[in-house]
Amino acid sequence: MPESGGYKLIKGKQRQILGFILGCLFLIFFTFSYYQDNYLIHERQLLSVGESLTILNDFPPTIRKVINIYIATGQKLLTVKGQDLLERNFIRDDDDPIVIEPGQLSLELKLFGLIPLKKINVDILPNLHLMPGGHSIGVLLRTEGVMVVGHSPVIHRQIGATFPARDADIRVGDLILSVNDVQVATDQQLSSLLSKLCSRESKLFLTIKRGEQTLKKVVYPQYCMETKSYRLGLFVRDNAGGVGTLTFWDPTTKIYGALGHMITDSETNQKLHIRQGKILKAHIENVQKGRRGQPGEKVGVFLKGSEFGNIEENKQSGIYGTLQSEPKNSQYQKAIPVLFSKQIQPGKAEILTVVRGQEVKKYEIVIEKLQYGRTDGKNMVIRINDSQLLNETGGIVQGMSGSPIIQNGSLIGAITHVFVNDPQRGYGVFIEKMLLEANLLENQEIAS
Repeated sequence: MPESGGYKLIKGKQRQILGFILGCLFLIFFTFSYYQDNYLIHERQLLSVGESLTILNDFPPTIRKVINIYIATGQKLLTVKGQDLLERNFIRDDDDPIVIEPGQLSLELKLFGLIPLKKINVDILPNLHLMPGGHSIGVLLRTEGVMVVGHSPVIHRQIGATFPARDADIRVGDLILSVNDVQVATDQQLSSLLSKLCSRESKLFLTIKRGEQTLKKVVYPQYCMETKSYRLGLFVRDNAGGVGTLTFWDPTTKIYGALGHMITDSETNQKLHIRQGKILKAHIENVQKGRRGQPGEKVGVFLKGSEFGNIEENKQSGIYGTLQSEPKNSQYQKAIPVLFSKQIQPGKAEILTVVRGQEVKKYEIVIEKLQYGRTDGKNMVIRINDSQLLNETGGIVQGMSGSPIIQNGSLIGAITHVFVNDPQRGYGVFIEKMLLEANLLENQEIAS
């Protein structure tokens, strides 16, 4: 009997030990799973002087207590309750560290203080203040070369419909840069050049750009019985235009950002490679309200002679250039601070946009979700809850892209997309994505 009792006692302890080990393994697995899903890409973070270092705020309390943050370099850049951290190289769970000067901070996260999870570099920037936009703008641009937007048949006398360019592997979305080494910049120039060359050349050498590749193609033009001319069988376009919204500009450098997303060709969905472009003032005549399954649209006209900036870059998170003159903003007369992604909180915010005429107004929104891992401009899920805006537009409409998002008086992002089946909701991009593309963050001095 005593032996049996001792055996049961040992078995009970083994179960407790086994349960403890399994619990630890589950906690490790859960921590890693949560970490991979929510925090994997944050190898680099941005903060402004005076902001809190909130590395683990997105984690549940249980996980926060088993992850230790060690400071590799940069203790002098932090303060906790007014005292520096020079005497220790780690951050406690109950610390609220504040960055106090520009520089670079290197951190390492360890599970239970033993298992390395992640190394994180934090760039601490001087306080950056920008003017928020909200103004409706007309966007006019010419592409680099002439873009192929479709193929058309060339009716030959003997063989019927032919497709010379398609047979030469010239595809929709390709940019025609030159014909027989003669550069082409407009569709009219291409048409004129073809008229001259096709009458005496049996084949043409086209230089095209496809993505990042530059290719040479040989095309055999055919005489078209319908048009009485030699043709390649192409539809082309050399320009684009539309209405969007100005997001911000830097009062010092006059660099601006707008749209919140890349400009693509409406027919090919390919990125437009800009040769030259400009932004003008736009007057919103009316708004076609959005409804489920059918996005709405701002209907506006460009104001003649109102050009106030050029377009230099067309990138993933917007278009960028330099202002020749600064537009007036009835809502903000001074530049406001920028808030980077880790300081943004779900909840109330506002957008600036134009619904009628040229007047910029504020409208309330709610940030429902933050999506740090997205690289497609869908970093925030937002919902319009302003009754006036909903009454006038039905929600987010085309032409509203680029409308600045402001939270607690700081610029945090811009509207980018609408949910097609729920126009009250859409996406926003973090402002830091736009600032990096505009090279405004690279221009900030960072102490070593």
